[in-house]
Amino acid sequence: MERKPATYADLEALPEHMVGELIAGELYASPRPAAPHTVAASRLGGELLVAFDRGRGGPGGWILLDKPELHVEGDALVPDIAGWRRERMPQPPRTAAFTLAPDWVCEVLSTSTAALDRAVKLPVYAREGVRHVWLVDPVLRTLELFRLEEGRYTLLVTHTGGALVRVEPFEALELELAFLWGER
Repeated sequence: MERKPATYADLEALPEHMVGELIAGELYASPRPAAPHTVAASRLGGELLVAFDRGRGGPGGWILLDKPELHVEGDALVPDIAGWRRERMPQPPRTAAFTLAPDWVCEVLSTSTAALDRAVKLPVYAREGVRHVWLVDPVLRTLELFRLEEGRYTLLVTHTGGALVRVEPFEALELELAFLWGER
């Protein structure tokens, strides 16, 4: 028996405590993230927002958003944080979903989402031309930087522990990883 592809209505029917995404006609539902995930995503977003979206103490030039809903080629994805260079998207659209793929995406990994983020979402981001992807794991205390090269992601570096790091495309700002893990 052939399965019927999931629809946006299936996504909307999920309970409030679930985060849903549609990829290649399949519905992926995950529970809301636990505290380490939320702390890392919130702190990272805050650090980048001031320097790159507001341009205070940094170069500006970006629009950064938490949990935007991306609609690309029939897929509906919700990255933890996404960024668009202002020359590509001067202002966010006044719609519920974004159809312009971001220039940068950050997925904060958790037990329930790590396989989805790595195996299912990364190929979609590559297909859509997302130049940089960060995979942040607050339990393992790692930040992996991937760059799109010839249609595929190359892992450039894995930062670990509580180091002070500069990570493209936001290398103008030194990030303190210990802060992301809630250690400061």
